Amino acid sequence: MDTTTTAPNAGTNAPQEPALPYVMSAEAAPAPVTSFVSGARREIRQRLHEHGAVLLRGFDIGGVDGFEGVVRTVAGAPLAYAERSSPRSTIKGQVYTSTDYPPSEEIFLHNENSYQATWPMMLFFHCMQPPATLGATPLADVRQVYRSIDPAVREACAARGWMVVRNFTPGFGVPWQQAFNTDDRTAVETYCARNGVEVEWIGRQGLRTRARREAVHRHPVTNELVWFNHLAFWHVTTLAAEVCAGLRQMFDESNLPTNTYYGDGQPVPDDVVAHLRDCYRMAQRRFDWQLDDVLIVDNMLAAHGREPFTGARRIAVAMAEPWSGGSAVTA
Repeated sequence: MDTTTTAPNAGTNAPQEPALPYVMSAEAAPAPVTSFVSGARREIRQRLHEHGAVLLRGFDIGGVDGFEGVVRTVAGAPLAYAERSSPRSTIKGQVYTSTDYPPSEEIFLHNENSYQATWPMMLFFHCMQPPATLGATPLADVRQVYRSIDPAVREACAARGWMVVRNFTPGFGVPWQQAFNTDDRTAVETYCARNGVEVEWIGRQGLRTRARREAVHRHPVTNELVWFNHLAFWHVTTLAAEVCAGLRQMFDESNLPTNTYYGDGQPVPDDVVAHLRDCYRMAQRRFDWQLDDVLIVDNMLAAHGREPFTGARRIAVAMAEPWSGGSAVTA
């Protein structure tokens, strides 16, 4: 099937940089996407390794079933959403809504599940209903993010790793029962022991978890160094300023709903996290969603986020190809 390749509305993309995402679009009237991806799978994966993300545009997706067919053709069976950090709703099987946060809120750039011992290598997004305004899923090449970080900061994080502390407190964020898909404490403890997560039960209903992870990895296919972590995303200062201030008034440091530290448990200075956020912002690229767009992301090459939006935005999400982090880099 003939396709054309173009660059979307890519913001400040410099001419010498690979397009992010790389666009593959049908030349003629919408054609079935499943027949296209069957023949283009090798090229799609090659473009992913070069660009970090591929956007399929102008195809007849065929609803949720067709979208799942794309996932299975490109990357195999979709994965269940485990150790949840944000609210999602199941659309069908292992296809979910994107994060169910209020439309006025931004979701900062991050690599899916980089706080876990195992994460999906491939992410898939399907635009079932474009927003009225904004609502893009911005992307950032984390190879570029890695290169732009101050070397002293980069080396400290590579040497010390990073740690996330999550407090599951009734009334704040995702309950632990939803995060771990069970209300059985023993099942939570078993899962956490298997995945390098420390568990501390707080009273009758609360739970605190700690997980130490590496900040820098090598991509298992391209062998490139990537900045792959949730250090900036989950640091309390990445929240809106008024929310950050309010939480710091309500909770002492150890009881914040989520916060990040160096891997040895020492605080990461606020200005260091601000620098990391700046590096993500400098690498950020965006495009406007169109109906039936399918975005495929190499999760270890490109971070993604969400702009605030208006209108009835509906984006389906699926994940595939679990990877167990054998590519960590330490100084």
